[in-house]
Amino acid sequence: MSHNYVSIPRYLYYLNKRRIVYRRNPITDKPTLEFEYGKFYEDGTYECYDLFRSKAKITTYKSLKWHLLVLWYLNPKLDMDEFTKLAETIANYKYGFIAFDIPPELLKRIIYDVSMCDLEEPPKNKLRKVIFNDYCSLNLSEKLTIVGQLIGRSKRIHEDDIYQCMLDINDMGKRITINRLAGLLDCSARTIHRNMSYELKKEKELLNQSNEKI
Repeated sequence: MSHNYVSIPRYLYYLNKRRIVYRRNPITDKPTLEFEYGKFYEDGTYECYDLFRSKAKITTYKSLKWHLLVLWYLNPKLDMDEFTKLAETIANYKYGFIAFDIPPELLKRIIYDVSMCDLEEPPKNKLRKVIFNDYCSLNLSEKLTIVGQLIGRSKRIHEDDIYQCMLDINDMGKRITINRLAGLLDCSARTIHRNMSYELKKEKELLNQSNEKI
């Protein structure tokens, strides 16, 4: 991952100008609670797609393929030429979405694999419990406190709860630590350790690295 690539701002104008959908709230799951600032799903929802909200860049081939799959799923009216152009833009580090170079032939293969996927089947997604409205007036610190309070109501701490808090801490420009996560979720550091997979620990380090280089 290049130091310089991480600091390049995302060219979201490209997506917005072409009316590319890259965020979508749940469409069939019903919230447990609704507030002025957003919604809480006690059992979580997999239907929230929220690409490019965090400062973190795409750092792996697997993540790139997942992002392209979500874009393909959320934009069923795109033809193959339009999708290819979109994928080439996302995969070009100059546009600020990705933090590494990808060989053209490998990108072609990824684009082909994604295009062969069934659009009726939603891409695998992270479980979300708290979803804030786009233009709510809360700052990141207030959002983080609310997430901790709502998720902390449950006695069960899940990996997805930890991941949501990690993203929020990262958005605040703060370093993600086990103690900080435990404090937000009102649990012990041991509980955080027990519920963090190898992939989540690796993601924690990547998020911390991305903040250090911005």
